[in-house]
Amino acid sequence: MREEPVSEPSAALPEPAASPAPPAPRRRVWWVAAAAGVAGLVVGAGAVGLAWGLSGSGEAKAPGASKPVETFTMEGNVKLVLSLREAMQKLNQGGQCMPRHSGPYADIQEGATVTVYSADGTVLSTGELQEGVPSATDCTFPFAATGVPEGEKFYQVEVEHSGKKPVPTKKAHEGDVVVEFKLG
Repeated sequence: MREEPVSEPSAALPEPAASPAPPAPRRRVWWVAAAAGVAGLVVGAGAVGLAWGLSGSGEAKAPGASKPVETFTMEGNVKLVLSLREAMQKLNQGGQCMPRHSGPYADIQEGATVTVYSADGTVLSTGELQEGVPSATDCTFPFAATGVPEGEKFYQVEVEHSGKKPVPTKKAHEGDVVVEFKLG
């Protein structure tokens, strides 16, 4: 058997090719980032403006109306006309409009809620009775209800649960509302 000499690798073999160097990192151009930021602001502002426009500006509007509803403050007096017996008791109490503790109008006193309704019975506004002003035959309690919408055929006013009383539109606007309750 013949032996062949084992040859050692020759130094003449080409060396394996070196892997290419990674590409140099790209420099971001600052204006691309700035343009993206400006575009985001424009789109965001447009979305907010669109939402605001579709939802309205927060002003009171009648259903189906395109312009705000005009309102006014209804001012007036609730007059509790006293019976002879009540008038005498008032004199004994120093002439003040004292709260009643019983009877049909026991809730007509300072702080009582005044509710303003539309002609069809929808609640439009509320206010409250102020301190009563006594006279020889009655106690008069001023009130004011703000934000009452214009345009009703007539209004209705109720003090606590005393029943609704009609109020003509003209009187409502002139501050000449008088709601009267009689005792006895």
